[in-house]
Amino acid sequence: MSQHLLHIVATPRGLASNTGRLSALLLEELDAKYEDLEVNTLDLFSADLPAVAGTNIKSKYALMTGQPLEDAARSSWAEIERTIEKFLAADIYVLTVPMWNFGVPYALKYYIDAIVQPGYLFDYDEYGVPHGLVHGKKMVCVTSRGADYSDGPLAAYDFLESYLRTIFGFVGITDMTFFNAQPTDISGLRKQALRTAANEVRSWVANGAWDAPPTVLPDLLTIEAIPRVIIE
Repeated sequence: MSQHLLHIVATPRGLASNTGRLSALLLEELDAKYEDLEVNTLDLFSADLPAVAGTNIKSKYALMTGQPLEDAARSSWAEIERTIEKFLAADIYVLTVPMWNFGVPYALKYYIDAIVQPGYLFDYDEYGVPHGLVHGKKMVCVTSRGADYSDGPLAAYDFLESYLRTIFGFVGITDMTFFNAQPTDISGLRKQALRTAANEVRSWVANGAWDAPPTVLPDLLTIEAIPRVIIE
């Protein structure tokens, strides 16, 4: 059975970037080992993403409150739904995402805001507690950083990995692997940083980590941790 991989590219420099070269290596290694792998690429800096304001904001809150969509809003909201469907159609995700100002590039944040919708990627239970709806999937994040944020005082500035783990863990994707090339802005250290990350990629593929069933962790928000308030 073929596996569907969605490669989400969140760098305007594509494969010419440090991040892009590392993710290209990952995909080459996977392609060489798995004949049944189907790869679809979504380049966020060239994609025509649906609006997350205007009519679609009104539609979002109408759906959340159980109201029908206006006829004039249906085609616009359908673009949101198609974007979500393409995301959910994948079995595994590879994100190519450089660190920008300690976080993710704006194109990726925009995409996340488009697809993370209640009733599609998460839902609320009777207590008002949100629960993820995306299960049984893996995500691999290939990143590059100008400095080394792995430890020391700069570790607190790494909002890229913490944000991605939080938002995708929130919708149910808890099996996440990160390959971080760092530091890449220091000319004397760049080659070694990329070499180290590349070796980690090769080892991960060679050891069959891809084949392991997705790791399932508890919801980030558990019903036991939140007071139950029911309004009769």
